[in-house]
Amino acid sequence: MIVGLLHRLSGKLPHVVHRISVMMKPQVVFVLGGPGAGKGTQCARIVENYSYTHLSAGDLLREERSRTGSEFGQLIDSYIKEGKIVPVEITINLLKKAMEQTMKVDEKKFRFLIDGFPRNQDNLQGWTTAMDGKADVKFVLFFDCGNEVCIDRCLERGKSSGRTDDNRESLEKRIQTYLQSTRPIIELYEKQGKVRTIDASRSVDEARAERKSTDGRFLSSPALVRVLVECC
Repeated sequence: MIVGLLHRLSGKLPHVVHRISVMMKPQVVFVLGGPGAGKGTQCARIVENYSYTHLSAGDLLREERSRTGSEFGQLIDSYIKEGKIVPVEITINLLKKAMEQTMKVDEKKFRFLIDGFPRNQDNLQGWTTAMDGKADVKFVLFFDCGNEVCIDRCLERGKSSGRTDDNRESLEKRIQTYLQSTRPIIELYEKQGKVRTIDASRSVDEARAERKSTDGRFLSSPALVRVLVECC
């Protein structure tokens, strides 16, 4: 049933969408939650079934850190290792560039999941200043997950991810940064009625028992389907 619904949505008004897409501003959904809440995993599943492009602020920063000749590489590395938030100007520049490149290649790809941003008030203010009138933020998709579950998942991921910040010391700093800086942003959007919350605390086995026609941990959740339908 869900797969059929998604096909109908993706085919909805194709000619109209094609005509106006060249004029469309980026349509953005901010994806927030603690480290290990499953943001990246679920964004990948959403991309498979909906007309979205996934942009991870963290991945873009790590790529820039590793890029030969990057003037910001060492700065980004130090912030990530300390679990701190990278200066907003760097992050927004990378996000803006990624959106522009995506839409240049395919003008119909104007819907974006921005994962891990905005992470604090400075991020939000920077986005408002740089992107006001240039992008339309639809809502915040919040993956709600307990701190210990998040830490355990990241420690398990760290066994194979190669990420320098998937260790307990960095994770505890990241959790504190999330609680002190990112949760207030989520609460701010909640007051505006622009937060859609997904329970991300369930184990893979629990979610696997629930899914039927889709291959994603929470993609079969009626709540998630309803949330994404309203934005398509």
